[in-house]
Amino acid sequence: MMATVAQLLSSKKDQSFHTIEASASVFDAVKLMAHNQIGALIVTSGEHITGIVTERDYARKIVLHDRLSKETPVGDVMSKAIRYVRLNQTTDECMTIMTENRIRHLPVIDGGLLIGMVSIGDLVRNLIVEQQFTIHQLEHYIRGNSHAAELEVETR
Repeated sequence: MMATVAQLLSSKKDQSFHTIEASASVFDAVKLMAHNQIGALIVTSGEHITGIVTERDYARKIVLHDRLSKETPVGDVMSKAIRYVRLNQTTDECMTIMTENRIRHLPVIDGGLLIGMVSIGDLVRNLIVEQQFTIHQLEHYIRGNSHAAELEVETR
């Protein structure tokens, strides 16, 4: 059975997420991402979510356009179309959204509030855990049936 976003968040070691004001400089955003070893920040204006800024935004909208990161506000380079998920959605749905939209981070919204962030890395780790569990169950099943077959042969 596919895990839900709620289950995924509860299994994460670090459930924190980071935000930055739209008026902050891109330099400050990149500095915050580097310090926290993350690839995206939720952009806010007061209490409202206004976008998301990623390392990819920095590379494509600052570096390639020869803009100054210390003078450019995050609001000028952030992605305004925010894709997000809710707690009851599955990890499979998250993968679909990320793949179709070519994104690597999904904010998690519950009751209109930002409560977390899911990354492609989180989903891949979860997929590996699910596959390992399935493999373990299949190995146990095979060993169990082989053992039962051996006992059946011996009792005849």
